[in-house]
Amino acid sequence: MEVPNRSELHTLLNDFLEYLVVEKSLSVLTVRNYRHYLARFLTWMEAKPVPLLHSNIDIELIGQFRIYLANLKDKNDALLQKSTQTYHIVALRSFLRYLNVRRDITVLNPDKIDLPKTDSRVIEFLNTEQLTRLLNSPEISNEIGLRDKVILELFFSTGLRVSELTKLNRDQINLETREFSIKGKGNKVRLVFVSDTAADWLKRYLAVRRDNYKPLFIRYSRDRSDAKQGEKMRLTPRSVERMVRKYSKKCGLPFDAHPHTLRHSFATDLLIQGADLRSVQEMLGHESIRTTQVYTHVTNKHLKEVYQKYHSRK
Repeated sequence: MEVPNRSELHTLLNDFLEYLVVEKSLSVLTVRNYRHYLARFLTWMEAKPVPLLHSNIDIELIGQFRIYLANLKDKNDALLQKSTQTYHIVALRSFLRYLNVRRDITVLNPDKIDLPKTDSRVIEFLNTEQLTRLLNSPEISNEIGLRDKVILELFFSTGLRVSELTKLNRDQINLETREFSIKGKGNKVRLVFVSDTAADWLKRYLAVRRDNYKPLFIRYSRDRSDAKQGEKMRLTPRSVERMVRKYSKKCGLPFDAHPHTLRHSFATDLLIQGADLRSVQEMLGHESIRTTQVYTHVTNKHLKEVYQKYHSRK
């Protein structure tokens, strides 16, 4: 995560990244993204005929950087998506705000940097038939398939993020009350509920486990040389993402599903069934209701389909 201390701005960037970890409690992946976006800005700025100083960051420079991003190509030789360009500007605004508010350094007011307009976020979720196909895809006659079945059931039952699910330990879920607490983004603690179906599958999975490893979900490999160190056996988020994609292809879904697809499906199902937005916000662990409101576009579309199907005056 370290950025070489080649200049004042590189030093300040290191401080900012440490602030995101220590005080903001952002995930490793989020901090890594901030580092990537801001390091790209500093590398680009280094090539400019101006000293690499915070005082040289002005509106004109930001405008030039946006033009650079608009013409930048990724590793697949395709132009950066507008959303990716926006992430760079969001990171830069956060960095400037940190310098101004936390470090009392006079810099360009980040509010003067407008965010690019982007298309409305598209939420992919599974309907009942697609969800059933996906949940029934694992072959439950072996321990790996049973583990995968439980993971899919828990995703839809709880709306957990993939990082939250892989951090679970086997003694964390109370199968009697069917609930547990989890620390999500920003160290925010929330209560998570488990459906009867998911709890039953989890009991079956734990009943066939012949180990004492702490992680709830472990990897299975021929090389078990490090098996005594349970934490090394913990399934990783990347492995879970690959697993979900594998089953989405196996059951013939029209798109590659990922763990967040099941989180979207969890939220959408609750809203369609009549849950209020505030409750769904709490269950998803969203800090702002605005983040949860993206699902209202989906449910509004569903309501229109119901209206068109059942209203007597076509």
